[in-house]
Amino acid sequence: MLQRDAKGQYLFDLICHHLNLLEKDYFGIRYVDPDKQRHWLELPKSIAKQMKSQPPFTMCLRLKFYPPDPAALKEEITRYLVFLQIKRDLYHGRLLCKTSDAAMLAAYILQAEIGDYDPGKHPEGYSSKFQFFPKQSEKLERRISDIHKTEMIGQTPETSERNFLQKAQMLETYGVDPHPCKDVSGNPAFLAFTPFGFVVLQGNKRVHFLKWNEVTKLKFEGKTFHIYANQREDKKIILTYFAPTPEACKHLWKCGVENQAFYKLEKSSQVRTVSSSNLFFKGSRFRYSGRVAKEVMEQSAKIKREPPEIHRAGLVPSRSCPSITHGPRLSSVPRTRRRAVHISIMEGENSASALLHMRSYRVRETRNFCLRSLFLSKISQVYIVPYTS
Repeated sequence: MLQRDAKGQYLFDLICHHLNLLEKDYFGIRYVDPDKQRHWLELPKSIAKQMKSQPPFTMCLRLKFYPPDPAALKEEITRYLVFLQIKRDLYHGRLLCKTSDAAMLAAYILQAEIGDYDPGKHPEGYSSKFQFFPKQSEKLERRISDIHKTEMIGQTPETSERNFLQKAQMLETYGVDPHPCKDVSGNPAFLAFTPFGFVVLQGNKRVHFLKWNEVTKLKFEGKTFHIYANQREDKKIILTYFAPTPEACKHLWKCGVENQAFYKLEKSSQVRTVSSSNLFFKGSRFRYSGRVAKEVMEQSAKIKREPPEIHRAGLVPSRSCPSITHGPRLSSVPRTRRRAVHISIMEGENSASALLHMRSYRVRETRNFCLRSLFLSKISQVYIVPYTS
């Protein structure tokens, strides 16, 4: 049950408890408002006050801060969830790489999720039945199969996932969550914040990279975003970009503030409230709430418990339904069941009745790390749908 004044932290802790996740500081809850603008749920604030739409609310568990060295995470459950996120990044074209790297990453996914090559189970062209990338050629698929057959033999799922993470973290676009913008000439660009700094991508190429210790200030006014940096004592630069809307620009700025604090600071006590504008104009004020990367890693080193059981989901062959591979979407629930759930929410029927419609579907979802929990109260209802949208 979510109470009227439930805060984001309560919901986040509830999800992490369900997943038996201790290294939770890397994750966050994302939602999209009616104007299609993405947001991160602010954990110290009331959930209801952050929502612009009417319930039910659909939210997604996402990797918010990419670990600088994901293969070195303390617990296997955390590495598995990061693996799922990066696999999703590959599928959505966010993690860019050469063909050789793409083939190796896809082969690790195959090994982790279907095991060793078995000619009795895996006929000619078997890799073509799985969608790893937005577009993939037959030549690439043959290369994926060749690597899987010859170089992956004997690797356990955990080993394959760890190798996948080690490979992925070396790529320039590791950790990129792109924000579409335009530069001062009107050319499209994607801005992103990674564990290592601020990135600008244009035409699938990295055109700017600023390390976090070089970034001195982030500012936005309306749709205009500025980033100030000192690359050398004698070289100060200002980069300016334009977001599609003021709301998108504010979201970009807040993401930058949080990432800079998380990766750059030594301890959370150094976090300060920042303003979006200068002293003479009224602007937005925002403060990152949470531990910083160094504190998170120190805390992780202290974890001592029996490793939690992981229910991995094998790949389901489907070129036409990526939601099967990357977690079922709400649309994959039978239409009659979707309608029954929707009506029970909107018309205020007994919450237990609504949950019955969902529980039969939750078994497969949980195995895929797709937790769709329905929290019902008189005020708000929330769907949690990790890694599906």
